[in-house]
Amino acid sequence: MSTNLENKKEELQVEDVNHYIKKVLQLIEKDKVTEEEARWITKETVDNFREHVNPGFLEYRKTVTKDGQFAAVEWSDEGSCFKDINGKVYIDCLGGFGIYNVGHRNPKVVKAVTDQLKRQALHSQDLLDPLRAILAKILAEITPGDLKYSFFTNSGTESVEAALKLAKMYSDRSTFISTTHAFHGKSLGSLSGTAKGMFRKPFLPLIPGFRHVPFGDIDMMRKTFESCYLVGEGVAGVIIEPIQGEGGIILPPEGYLKQVRELCDQYDAVLIFDEVQTGMGRTGKMFCSELYDVVPDILCLAKAFGGGVMPAGAVVAREKVFKSWFENPFMHTTTFGGNPLACAAAIATIDVLLEENLPARALEVGEYFLQGLKDASKGHEDKVLEIRGQGLMMGIEFHKDEVGYEVSKAMFDKGILVAGTLINSKTIRIEPALTISYEDVNTVIQAFKEVLSKVKG
Repeated sequence: MSTNLENKKEELQVEDVNHYIKKVLQLIEKDKVTEEEARWITKETVDNFREHVNPGFLEYRKTVTKDGQFAAVEWSDEGSCFKDINGKVYIDCLGGFGIYNVGHRNPKVVKAVTDQLKRQALHSQDLLDPLRAILAKILAEITPGDLKYSFFTNSGTESVEAALKLAKMYSDRSTFISTTHAFHGKSLGSLSGTAKGMFRKPFLPLIPGFRHVPFGDIDMMRKTFESCYLVGEGVAGVIIEPIQGEGGIILPPEGYLKQVRELCDQYDAVLIFDEVQTGMGRTGKMFCSELYDVVPDILCLAKAFGGGVMPAGAVVAREKVFKSWFENPFMHTTTFGGNPLACAAAIATIDVLLEENLPARALEVGEYFLQGLKDASKGHEDKVLEIRGQGLMMGIEFHKDEVGYEVSKAMFDKGILVAGTLINSKTIRIEPALTISYEDVNTVIQAFKEVLSKVKG
């Protein structure tokens, strides 16, 4: 008898789940939803985050918005903006921390992905897939210097993991030098290079052999190289962001990156540039390394690499470094890396960046935007410590976290999304689409000026 009741319960659960799924799929089909549907989606989102995703996210959202608005649910996007489920439009100056370089749902990228989807979504894993080969050739052509071979990933941390493994196989060494304030990802290898203690401490010990030196301090970098070799721990590689993103948009001192390159050459160590955030036109060149006239041995890409449509990343390396994988190409693999949809998105993204000259536009608009923010902050030096940036990668540093939090919250209320939470707002980042209009830039500048005049120092 109990078995029959259990079977009946299971049948009802399956029926309920099927009904629920069909309702959601019908909503996905719709161009517009009703007010009643919007309320249902909002309630389901909040409840399911609390019960099945992570309730901490609700607290996070609460800290950056006004009373009750923590339930803001995103629903659609286009250009340099997105809309929530209730139709409110936001100018996106967070940009997924640098995902939307060619804008939200760029038509060319969407078309390339949908065209490919009509033919084939994922590759067989055995036959040769053409788009991976073609994309690798394109990258060899557009990346600086003699970077030649590519390995494709799904995310930034995966790109860093692949780069670290490449560097380890290049030599018999296992020591890596990273920098303070660095962010390279949160999987165990990339987390070993990341500097933020809050992310690292729960997972110690991490991958052994990582040393962190102050970003921009070439003397400390040199001494660390020397010390490692004196004690028989030769340096396998240096991993560094040309401009630090998570660390607060920290630009390198003049000549610093070239000197790091020289040290790596002197000690035959692999230089890894993590351009997950700075790459694909963000800083005014296709790759930030071009700004500083430095060619790394390995270049890590992700975020904007998939055009804001597909998760995609890449590692591009010199042949002398990459060839350790020639003998056995299965030394490092990923099921979905370099899949046809991701490659189609990346190829179309590069086409948009080149055809519309978006790196140069990022430089031009970025200079205008940066100056406008600086002008807006005049008279508020008691609140704003510094405004800095390169291209459309900017940071506003405040004297106190609390001020940055209040600014980011007030900007959100005005329909402008920037990075910044209650626990990490001393520097808020501005990383809009490279296609952002001057009209939207002016709107952001004016809102920033109005917010600063009302926020207490």
